[in-house]
Amino acid sequence: MDLRYDSFYIGGEWIRPATDRTITPFNASTEEPLGQVPEATEADIDVAVAAARAAFDSPSGWASWEPARRAEVMDRLADAIDKRAAGFVERVSAQNGMPVAVAGQLEVGYPSAVLRYYAGLARQLAVTEIRDGLFGGSIEVRKAPIGVVAAVVPWNFPQVLTMFKIAPAMAAGCTLVIKPSPETVLDAYLLAEAVEEAGVPAGVINIVPAGREVGSYLVSHPAVDKVAFTGSTAAGRSIAEVCGRLLRPVTLELGGKSAAIVLDDADLNLAEIGQGLFAATLLNNGQTCFAGTRVLAPRSRYAEVVDVFTAFAGSLTVGDASDPTTQIGPLATARQRERVESYIAKGRGEGARLTTGGGRPDGLERGWFVQPTVFADVDNNSTIAQEEIFGPVLSVISYDDVDDAVRIANHSAFGLGGTVWTSDPERGASVARRIQTGTIGVNRYLPDPVAPFGGVKASGLGRELGPEGLAGYQQTQTVYL
Repeated sequence: MDLRYDSFYIGGEWIRPATDRTITPFNASTEEPLGQVPEATEADIDVAVAAARAAFDSPSGWASWEPARRAEVMDRLADAIDKRAAGFVERVSAQNGMPVAVAGQLEVGYPSAVLRYYAGLARQLAVTEIRDGLFGGSIEVRKAPIGVVAAVVPWNFPQVLTMFKIAPAMAAGCTLVIKPSPETVLDAYLLAEAVEEAGVPAGVINIVPAGREVGSYLVSHPAVDKVAFTGSTAAGRSIAEVCGRLLRPVTLELGGKSAAIVLDDADLNLAEIGQGLFAATLLNNGQTCFAGTRVLAPRSRYAEVVDVFTAFAGSLTVGDASDPTTQIGPLATARQRERVESYIAKGRGEGARLTTGGGRPDGLERGWFVQPTVFADVDNNSTIAQEEIFGPVLSVISYDDVDDAVRIANHSAFGLGGTVWTSDPERGASVARRIQTGTIGVNRYLPDPVAPFGGVKASGLGRELGPEGLAGYQQTQTVYL
């Protein structure tokens, strides 16, 4: 693969960049370059924001369209995205190491489903409500689009998380400037081609790949009305500070250190639960914000749980992300592998017992691979239990009873995902409701487009998906009639 682009998609056109700066994405499995795209500067951001601003402010622009008319465009975009399914799988998998088997389930199909879901909501959108005033007269309550959105997207699920922002923003009548991560830029160009083919009006979606510094400029741009960010908690705090000073609405979906609570009655037959367990703990090579990387096991079954997770992690096929049989691919970058390996070293240094993995797999000399790794005898206060590793590393922590499990699960700076594993779904749901987290599953975990997704504590602010996600792109105006 050698894909090269020399322009940005801005204002419905392919615009030459302001400088000759470029981004070179690499194949995570082979460490080879995949192509080249221009890198946006502040001047390019100004052009993109101006295009989004014009598309929003025009009296006949996107914000003025009837919601049902916007929905028609969104459906066309979903069709154009689906036509490029194979291309999205190939590009995403090559860039960030996501196994093609995973990319084929999540990075295609899911984004267009989210787009169609919000198109359906747009068709039902009630933008005004008339209320009888308590002191007489009538009151009109309007839900108006919030304006120009700066959408900053990470590299781990680039198309899914881009669509988490595009779909509700389009449905509400907003326009967007999207900044993809430098690690995953080639799929963003495929999205731009789909936007162009679908006939999305000029300026509604503008795509400008850039690094962190230029992303900061976009976040603080005076013509931006809202920021939607997915990424690390550290970056999210910085963005929150900027938006706080500007009194600018912001949605932040940040890091996690979720608990997978194994109750004493759980069925641990891997033939039955293996697929669900994989999705909840090691999906996308562990590069998943909601992953349940703290496995909480009852003391009465602790040895059994350790053995099950050790066998589970050790059985996973590690290999080139482009191989359909691969379950664990490489990490996205050399820097990310160094980060994960440093945490494995900390786990060993703090006295945790390594039961499988812990190194680089044999026979894979190229690519940023790390073996699926399990630590037992982990203290919940240890570094590997409290900090987000973002790799295929699980920590098994013991607990005495359900109250103790809830205490341990909640003893975390984060609160994004989680699971409860049990043979009694009602009992599992009862435990799940006690966990301080934005989302949690019983014997499974998969964010559904109809339900709000997001975190509490250091895992973020606001919600994406569901009607709640749409509300985040609207502002309310009251008219006293």
